[in-house]
Amino acid sequence: QVQLVESGGGLVQTGGSLRLSCAASARTFSTSDMGWYRQAPGKEREFVAAISMSGGNTSYAASVKGRFTISRDYARNTFYLQMNSLKPEDTAIYYCNAKKVLGLPGAVYWGQGTQVTVSS
Repeated sequence: QVQLVESGGGLVQTGGSLRLSCAASARTFSTSDMGWYRQAPGKEREFVAAISMSGGNTSYAASVKGRFTISRDYARNTFYLQMNSLKPEDTAIYYCNAKKVLGLPGAVYWGQGTQVTVSS
């Protein structure tokens, strides 16, 4: 069973920073595009950022572009979301996501979610 283990959420003031981490098995990490999504209370889950299996391509939601950075560490089988200049509207549960490119193309796996709260 594929497991994605998230960490790094918490409470921060407006303008502050947090870094989320998502650890995966080596097999999942090396054969998947990885991403972050978030879900605020009463809203649908939305895309935040993604990074390709090779690490060569990244994409961001317009609302976070220029403030958030996604990256991946192949030595640790972990990928990250560095969040700077946080705003109250960034408050949500953040989920990491792995989308298989090799092995079982199209299969999608989710982490358990980590709460990020930005106080005004």
